[in-house]
Amino acid sequence: MSRFLFTFIFVLMLGASSAMLASPRATYNFNSDWRLLVGDPAGVERAGFDDSAWKKVTLPRPWNEDEAFRKDIKDLSTDIAWYRKAFTLPPSAAGKKAFIEFEGVRFAGEVYLNGKFIGRHENGVTAFGFDITNDLVKGENVVAVRTNNAWDYREKSTNSTYQWNDKNFNANYGGIHKNVRLHVTEKLYQTLPLWANLQTTGVYVHASEIDVKNKTAKVTFETQVRNEHASAKSVTYEVTVADLNGRIVKKINGLRHSVAAGETKTITAADTLTGLNFWSWGYGYLYTVTTDLKVDGKIVDSVKTRTGFRKTEFGNGLFKLNDRTLQVKGYAQRTSNEWPALGSAVPPWLSDYSNRLMVESNANLVRWMHIAPWKQDVESCDRVGLMQAMPAGDAERDVDGRRWEHRREVMRDSIIYYRNNPSIIFYESGNESISEPHMAEMKAIRDQYDPHGGRAIGSREMLDSKVAEWGGEMLYINKSAKHPMWATEYSRDEGLRKYWDDYSPPFHKDGDGPPYKDAPAREYNRNQDTHAIENIVRWFDYWESRPGTGKRVSSGGVNIIFSDTNTHYRGAENYRRSGEVDAMRIPKDGFFAHRVMWDGWVDVERPRTHIIGHWNYTPEVKKPIYVVSSGEKVELFINGKSLGFGEQSSRFLFTFKNVEWQTGEIKAVSYDATGKSVSQDIKRTAGEPFAVKLTHIKSPNGLAADGSDVALFEVEVVDKQGNRCPTALNTIDFTLTGEAEWRGGIAQGPDNYILAKSIPVEGGVNRVMIRSTTKAGLISLKATSGDLGPAEVQLRSQPVVAKNGFSETFLSDGLPSYLDRGPTPLTESFTPSRRTLEIASVTAGSDSEKAKNTFDDNELSDWSSDGKKENAWIRYELARPQQIDQVLLKMIGWRTLLYPLKISVDDQVVFLGTTQRSLGYVTINFPRTTGKSIKIELDGEAANRDALGNIIEITGTPDPNSQANRGGRTKLGIVEVEFYEVLGKK
Repeated sequence: MSRFLFTFIFVLMLGASSAMLASPRATYNFNSDWRLLVGDPAGVERAGFDDSAWKKVTLPRPWNEDEAFRKDIKDLSTDIAWYRKAFTLPPSAAGKKAFIEFEGVRFAGEVYLNGKFIGRHENGVTAFGFDITNDLVKGENVVAVRTNNAWDYREKSTNSTYQWNDKNFNANYGGIHKNVRLHVTEKLYQTLPLWANLQTTGVYVHASEIDVKNKTAKVTFETQVRNEHASAKSVTYEVTVADLNGRIVKKINGLRHSVAAGETKTITAADTLTGLNFWSWGYGYLYTVTTDLKVDGKIVDSVKTRTGFRKTEFGNGLFKLNDRTLQVKGYAQRTSNEWPALGSAVPPWLSDYSNRLMVESNANLVRWMHIAPWKQDVESCDRVGLMQAMPAGDAERDVDGRRWEHRREVMRDSIIYYRNNPSIIFYESGNESISEPHMAEMKAIRDQYDPHGGRAIGSREMLDSKVAEWGGEMLYINKSAKHPMWATEYSRDEGLRKYWDDYSPPFHKDGDGPPYKDAPAREYNRNQDTHAIENIVRWFDYWESRPGTGKRVSSGGVNIIFSDTNTHYRGAENYRRSGEVDAMRIPKDGFFAHRVMWDGWVDVERPRTHIIGHWNYTPEVKKPIYVVSSGEKVELFINGKSLGFGEQSSRFLFTFKNVEWQTGEIKAVSYDATGKSVSQDIKRTAGEPFAVKLTHIKSPNGLAADGSDVALFEVEVVDKQGNRCPTALNTIDFTLTGEAEWRGGIAQGPDNYILAKSIPVEGGVNRVMIRSTTKAGLISLKATSGDLGPAEVQLRSQPVVAKNGFSETFLSDGLPSYLDRGPTPLTESFTPSRRTLEIASVTAGSDSEKAKNTFDDNELSDWSSDGKKENAWIRYELARPQQIDQVLLKMIGWRTLLYPLKISVDDQVVFLGTTQRSLGYVTINFPRTTGKSIKIELDGEAANRDALGNIIEITGTPDPNSQANRGGRTKLGIVEVEFYEVLGKK
């Protein structure tokens, strides 16, 4: 760490400490000095119990963290585990209020203070708190927490299980796996946003009358205030707004309010803010709002809220952020967001590192899966500029009774806790569709606790809901002219980072691996080449249905998943390898494919090109070279000699067949429609392995000696020039000395090499982690591998002051916001590519009364003929003759069925051919024709075969869209039809 950075952190800590002492409210980091025991001995809750032999830990700390990625999710250990700590409040806390806040406990926690039971929390997801004022004693206090992470845990009061406590989806890192805080306030105070146990809502900041162009908005500040004095208090409410640099941009002197003894009331202030920087994708601009309560001119309580301002709009099938249309491009990520041998308990900077990588792949949204995310990831997404879809709690499908009440409670508590975080854009009420009455209940909760947050509430599926404000299936393209539709997890294939292709060591043939559910599992044992290609193929349908392509559009989709996860899997390893980065966040080629395709709000705005794979082969190798590019055409060069242009498919994929390897350089150059070179990528042959290279991936704040901070290191095998050797598989031996604990990394092999101190590189690279102790000092990490040149990195952890059981500093202090993408552009994000032709009427060979279902903007309604070949036709009439050159169809059984079709315009045949299997819609092009009447008829027999692999849910239920045609081969079935005139066509 540089002297400047150390000085900065010291000053920051000193300033925070001074401010804490001066403020009437103190919020303490309560993570230090805990003791942990797995087991359930008698009397542990007693203050005098001897815990001196227990393991000393700093929270957050799942007790079974060593098993993360070593064991299959269903085998993660469950047990009772106790956490205890002693603490002594400063004399200044005498006569004040005290609250303890837990960000979360898995799965249930029973909390005792000085031997007295003070409360229980059981849902394993949300934050909760207790008022401990009356249970504190003078001097030393002892808090003890009994945790239970049983998969079959039942609620004490009802004996009900929790739907989301599921061995398939929700990795079970047990104990206190999130942060804990202690709040000390005066008896007149602003409440905490903790409904569980406290039933309080805290501060709510929201904007209206937003003018993006002129950078203004009316901002309202609401604070729930409680008076626990014996008499009424006259309170002045004051608000200060500071920008990202700490400059005060507005100070509001609020009105005086009277708060009666024992009363809880909400007080407000509002004003117009000018010169605003609006929070945006890749632009994590945040403000600090300080709300003060004053009595007789003296501040008695002060709360700081970190928030941002942005404008959202959901309608006409589109989602807009700050008045600019944005197509959802991102990932469905497990809420655990876990790392090997740490689980979900990582320091805030590592959350930033992981979430920022999503933005660097040009993702704009993360959909957390099944349960609400934890506070650290939510705040991280605020900083890095990554939008979020926040679920409540769910496994699969709707439920009733107490389990439905659980889901409502999680939604309520999460909304209250996160409603000031600008990155949350969507609330998700279910991982599958829920009933309309249930959707209305969830919407009512949103309207009660976050009516002004600019967030849409909906659910997966909900395609014809009149209540939901967004929807979208799991795997397929949905389009709408009403509320936005985006796919919630559209690609399920798996591929290990270790496998480049069929021609690279360790020579894994694509598809090698065990069967899945007694069927071949090629989709789940891919190499990097075909995994990246599959990502390109899957995205193409969303790109083709993007905003600007007509009145009915898709608002995008999220790929499942971003990083390999310790949850249910289908491939050879005991964890899921669907990620675009591996569990240590090392990118796979799919990462770069997305970065190319997604670089724009809707249309591609920055041209990119990426050569899939590497350029280290042997002389006999002849292989296809794949290039992903947003250019119109791509030319390939080897050592300066052109091999011509690639064959384009799925818009972004360019294939060069039978390329003979030569040592040297391979270069791909992309060109725009005018023939101008706009981007390129180069790969060079690396030499023989020569040395080990070790790089410290640094936290912005350095390594804190608090017992929970983590340092990340990248290890590479390089040639004499320092170039990574992309086919190296050398084993690296690590030696760690100093004040740190080894946490290691992951690789293919026994126990996935979890916690091993010898670990192989894969594709020439791997990563490892160490964790600080509570003692500051010099740390040395050395990496060796046989005769290769060794590498060593030294660093020094920085002291953290923790006294009497708490600290006044947090690891998130001083973490920067990332503003790389800049403010939202004021221009529109797409150029319209075609014009929708409106349908006036329809007739059909049979069941004509249902024919209108094919253009009702409802993908859950359809029309099909009666099975008689002569009746397999449908005719549409436009309001007037128009130019037409494109028909879009969503067919019944779109994923499995090929329909031979004849399409006529005013009885002139314009198309004879067969539809393609797709993720939803098939586009049929033909020469531009002027006409009014369009007839679509079956011209043969439909053929049935799965187009996209054997997609079976973890429950064992086949996807209904993979089933054969309803009614036979001579039946024509249409879900939706659209007619277009392509714009700009000569």
